[in-house]
Amino acid sequence: MTEKCMSKLIKIPARQGIAVNACKGQKVKIINTHGNQVVDFWAFNSEQPGEFMSMEHCRVALGRYRPKLGDVMITNQRRKILKFLEDTSPGVHDTMMAACDRYRYEQLGCTDYHDNCTDNLWEALAAVRFKPTETPCPFNLWQNTPVDTNGDIEQMPTVSKKGDFVLFKVLMNSVLCFSACPQDIVQINSGKPMDAHFQIID
Repeated sequence: MTEKCMSKLIKIPARQGIAVNACKGQKVKIINTHGNQVVDFWAFNSEQPGEFMSMEHCRVALGRYRPKLGDVMITNQRRKILKFLEDTSPGVHDTMMAACDRYRYEQLGCTDYHDNCTDNLWEALAAVRFKPTETPCPFNLWQNTPVDTNGDIEQMPTVSKKGDFVLFKVLMNSVLCFSACPQDIVQINSGKPMDAHFQIID
């Protein structure tokens, strides 16, 4: 599915991905429409497919696991790509977990194909004629996977509510991609993946 820069509300269908071109200076609003949906979120330099928002580089630059309002997200070339402007949720997001793929679902016991965020990313980007060089770790919006004092990661339901949103300013011409996470085996989506929405704002 493809969309050009616009201001209307765009649906991210449950279990699917969508990509959009965003221009420097615009804003992107991502909405947890039903309150329990994780959205895997990526941002790529539209002119260099090998440059993208990098969670590992962001953690180093920010000095923390969870970005906060006012933080600037950076790329794998340590350049500014997005600024975190607003968050109406409790701020529980994840920067540690890789996007699920067919191999993850096989490990979880699936014998048939299962929708996954890795395939959603590649299919959505192909639809806007953009070919990434790899699958970066996504910014997992609303994913509640805290790291405890022993270093263990627990996969828990979201703590956001219906209609919560995050808002970012785009700091370089970008291709943005969103996947309404299809995970229905562990409890991060409360077992029922649902639609989410986004909006590009001039």
